[in-house]
Amino acid sequence: MSNILCIGAGYVGGPTMAMIAKNCPEHSVTVVDINQERIERWNSNDLPIFEPGLLEVVQQTRGKNLFFHTDIAGAIAEADIIFVSVNTPTKKFGEGAGKAADMQYWEKTSRDILQNSRKPEVIVVEKSTLPVRTAEAMARILESGNSSTRFSVVSNPEFLAEGTAIQDLANPDRVLIGGEENENGHKAAKTVAELYAHWVPRERILLTSVWSSELSKLVANAMLAQRISSVNSISALCERTEADITEVSRAIGMDTRIGAKFLQASVGFGGSCFRKDILHLSYLCEYYGLPEVADYWASVVRINEWQTDRFFQNILHELFNTLAGKTITMLGFAFKQDTGDTRDSPAIPLCEKLVGENARVRIHDPKALENARIELKNLKGDVSFVEDVYEAADGAHALALVTQWDEYRELDYEKIHQAMAEPAFIFDGRNHLDHDKLYEIGFNVFPLGKSPLKHI
Repeated sequence: MSNILCIGAGYVGGPTMAMIAKNCPEHSVTVVDINQERIERWNSNDLPIFEPGLLEVVQQTRGKNLFFHTDIAGAIAEADIIFVSVNTPTKKFGEGAGKAADMQYWEKTSRDILQNSRKPEVIVVEKSTLPVRTAEAMARILESGNSSTRFSVVSNPEFLAEGTAIQDLANPDRVLIGGEENENGHKAAKTVAELYAHWVPRERILLTSVWSSELSKLVANAMLAQRISSVNSISALCERTEADITEVSRAIGMDTRIGAKFLQASVGFGGSCFRKDILHLSYLCEYYGLPEVADYWASVVRINEWQTDRFFQNILHELFNTLAGKTITMLGFAFKQDTGDTRDSPAIPLCEKLVGENARVRIHDPKALENARIELKNLKGDVSFVEDVYEAADGAHALALVTQWDEYRELDYEKIHQAMAEPAFIFDGRNHLDHDKLYEIGFNVFPLGKSPLKHI
């Protein structure tokens, strides 16, 4: 039996430890965080994050071999394996501001581990997304004191998609574990692999060097985001040439060399990973003297920002180049469906641009209204957060669909149309709705990458 600890009770740490606890009942799994309110919610049935199936997994294990508390020092002292899942946001100050990773929380955690570890041997597992060669820096910190503990650093990046995190954990494409190139490093990597082998087929558990593991996480997110930016750039061309982005995406996605995933046009990608990881990757390329490579990856982020602005510009243009005093209802604020996460959601800059034109903005989202309030707390303007979608649409001049929640397909759009100002507009930022039906009801419909359906 091992005492497994995760420092950080966020979107990665909480679900991952719950799945390990479920599948490794012989081990004790503890999750700690400095945020008392977050821990209290993990110990309730109102979890701090929404993921389909997560509550059921937590309820199966919590109080048995899964525990949540705030005593970080005490938990470190008892831990044999420590997963580090703290925030590594983009740096907002100093050298590398706007691109480099802010490593202050990661370094503090490393020093806490050094100060409080008491076991003879401790494996420290990087779970946060980190720049390449971070494990080397962590090892230097852990070896800098006079601790009697022997530390081994392992990289085990997560590849979870929010909204399907539990499914991804239960049936992962692969589990990547990078160990240091020495006997202790290989042993530590195999120890971590044995945890996952309780439920993951061994052929899906990849053992690599720690450097390859760290870089693979950044590159995986960069490649996925690149596909989204690529298809979004083509959606603009489709609108100019009267081609249909859905048909184009289907045609190229049937090529087995390309595949169909991540080829859906949208208002832009969001979430905590894509933008941040691409900027980290771009900064690393600059640091290592590869400016052309750095600019290539930075362009993926620029296209994403341009796509969100293009969506806004279309709203402004079609509503007769003025939004002052007009009500725009945003359907969705989370960066994707089946999650309450609003970090880097395209809804944020879109809302800021709408308010900048003196529009009245009403926001509806089935799971993200609380986080939306937090994201926009400093925004000055007429913004309201409405729990009832029909109330949100009442009297609106336009609907802007940002998040592809399934329930938005099932709304009574005839009822909504009757309550809206005329002429009524829908801007579908996910190509999620039945555009022909909406047009028949009387809406002016503006999809992405397709010809609009206009009555005026």
